[in-house]
Amino acid sequence: MTVQTYARIAGVLILLSFLAGGFGEAYVPSRLIVSGDATATAENFKALDLLLRMGFAGYLVEAVCDIALTLILYLLLRPVRKDLALLAAFFGLVGTAVFAAAELFYLAPSLILGGAGYLKTFSPDQLNTLALLSLKLFAFGGAMFTVFYGVAWVLRGYLIFRSGYLPRFLGVLMTLAGLAFVARNFLLVLAPAYASGSLLLLMLPGALALAVWLLVRGVDVPKWEAKAATFEATTLK
Repeated sequence: MTVQTYARIAGVLILLSFLAGGFGEAYVPSRLIVSGDATATAENFKALDLLLRMGFAGYLVEAVCDIALTLILYLLLRPVRKDLALLAAFFGLVGTAVFAAAELFYLAPSLILGGAGYLKTFSPDQLNTLALLSLKLFAFGGAMFTVFYGVAWVLRGYLIFRSGYLPRFLGVLMTLAGLAFVARNFLLVLAPAYASGSLLLLMLPGALALAVWLLVRGVDVPKWEAKAATFEATTLK
């Protein structure tokens, strides 16, 4: 495939990941979770079990897109600096894998509240509490390791800035977004009271701008080819 085809695919994957992740991470929890009320949350889970599973499916779509995007971004940014592009790919894959493990706690309430015989040793209130605890563990586990995701985008932002075949402002936006993820992760560990979720909103302008640019404009092909030729020549020496 041509480099422009890779760029277009990357734009589509960013948008799909954004939409699927927003559905699973924002919309569905807002419909299901009643903060501090385990009983009301459990009732929502029983009544909206299909919505819960659709939210989990959204996470699966997001993860698949992120893994494919990791490869394509590596191919697009490798001519700038192969070592940093590869390091960003490793951080991205680890971030996706860790978040996937946390997502198990997202689906666990459907098992806890499913009425299986082996759960009859727990009272209804205990099961409701366990279901809410599982959701809190999911949210905490997913947030505690966003540092990997953030570092990956800091590196990619730097490579975009240095590339010459993508606008520098995109590199700045994505670097700031990555730093916001890293900062929030450390705040959750060191100063939880200041770990505002609004920090993560810094990803929104950069991700949307990057996706639209890749879909509409793609990369500057002559400059990318010049970088790639230099990279190949250096590799062969």
